[in-house]
Amino acid sequence: MRYIKYLFLGAVALALIIIAVANRQPVELQLLPTDMAAFLPFTNQITVPLFLVIFAGILGGLLIGFVWEYLREFKIRNNLSKTNRQVKHLEREVGKLREKSGEGKDEILALLD
Repeated sequence: MRYIKYLFLGAVALALIIIAVANRQPVELQLLPTDMAAFLPFTNQITVPLFLVIFAGILGGLLIGFVWEYLREFKIRNNLSKTNRQVKHLEREVGKLREKSGEGKDEILALLD
C-alpha cells in the first residue's frame, strides 16, 4: 500500500511540474478594474507566471473546502463531546451506586462483611 501511495504522489508531482513548465508565460493580475483603480494610492496589478495563478487557485479551493467541512462538522463534534461527557457522568454514577449496594466490593471482602 505504501508503494501505491508513493506512486500516486510521484504522479501528482510530475503532473504539477509539467503544468508549471507548460505555463511559464507571465500574466498580469489586477485587484480592481482599471476605472476603479484610479482611486487607489498604490498599484493594483502584479505580473506573475500563469502556473502560480493556477496553483494558487487550487490551494485556495482546498483551503475553502477544509474550512467549509470544519464548519459543517462542528455540530457533529459538539454533539459527540456532549454525549461523551454524559456517558462519563453516568458511568461515575453507576460506579457510586454499585459501591453503595455492595456490588463494587471484592467477593472475599463482601463475605467477611
